[in-house]
Amino acid sequence: MDKRILAWEPWFFMAFGLFHLHRLWGLIDRSAYTGFWIGVLENRGLFYFVLMGTLAALCILGILTFIKNLRNNYWWRWIYLFGGIYVLFDLFAVAAELEFWNKLLLWMFDVKSGYWDILWLSFILLGGFVSVLGIKLLLQRKRICEREKEVRQWQN
Repeated sequence: MDKRILAWEPWFFMAFGLFHLHRLWGLIDRSAYTGFWIGVLENRGLFYFVLMGTLAALCILGILTFIKNLRNNYWWRWIYLFGGIYVLFDLFAVAAELEFWNKLLLWMFDVKSGYWDILWLSFILLGGFVSVLGIKLLLQRKRICEREKEVRQWQN
């Protein structure tokens, strides 16, 4: 079985990257950022369920892709496994209203925290990394598809 970059994989990383990069807002306006996300978590409206469902579906898709290609994975598919397990646990902990997780989230969204910039900057850097990875995979997949097309034309 050949290693393949599936059509959705670059978009997966770019979507998660953009999700993490939106945290720039938290560096610009702590109060508005915190108010928005705490409101989303407390109100649990349509946006909350669409976002949580989308994140869960993408994580499950990534983990299944990792498992399916267990003996023939790229290094970056480990992100599906470890990142997916973390996000699924996070979604479970939020949905189940686990007390220790709620305390952690309140600490993370404490606008007066001395760790605010470090915490959110680390998420932003992660977002930048996976966004660049997604773009790199998109270009790599495009080159591979073009090469395969040339080979098919040459064979005919």
